[in-house]
Amino acid sequence: MSDPQEAYVAFSAFFRGRDADTYTINDELSGQSLVLMPGQGVISRIKEGDPPRSEYLRVDRGNRYLPSSMRFFENGYAGLRHFGQWFSDPADLDASPETRGAARAATITTEAAAIEEVARIWGDSGCVDPSDQFYVFFDSHGVDDDRADRAELLKLIEFLGVERVDAPAEAAGGEVWVRTDTRLDVEFARWL
Repeated sequence: MSDPQEAYVAFSAFFRGRDADTYTINDELSGQSLVLMPGQGVISRIKEGDPPRSEYLRVDRGNRYLPSSMRFFENGYAGLRHFGQWFSDPADLDASPETRGAARAATITTEAAAIEEVARIWGDSGCVDPSDQFYVFFDSHGVDDDRADRAELLKLIEFLGVERVDAPAEAAGGEVWVRTDTRLDVEFARWL
């Protein structure tokens, strides 16, 4: 289909009506594929070339499969780069979420890349508190949710020197609160 939204609607209807271990979306013109493996908790993106590239992503929440298909329909292989932490070796997916998150953070060596990645994490699960003084990451999430992203975020906010503050007593156990920072404001606005 030429329209990404039309392709997404058709795939979404197909996906929701099935219970399979693997779903493959091929874009034959670009030589790219997306493979959803709900039974294994994995997504794979493939790009033909010399050499071909295959990368794998551990999926911690079942509601990540359809958004990944939309990003693939919109921008192919590259559209998934900010979707999470991709590994070229599927064996790396077996590391603990905290190890995967710390490893991803270690690959980010510039302030610009760190700000972009922090914004991606915030865009998936964040908000600004009502006082406009704090960014809240993993809004209403428990401590066992989003463990890889949380470990990555903690390393990145330390790298950026962003001030972390204690969450209010009524906050969910997995929330991370930091003071607003002008460096993050512009990038976060792109994710609204």
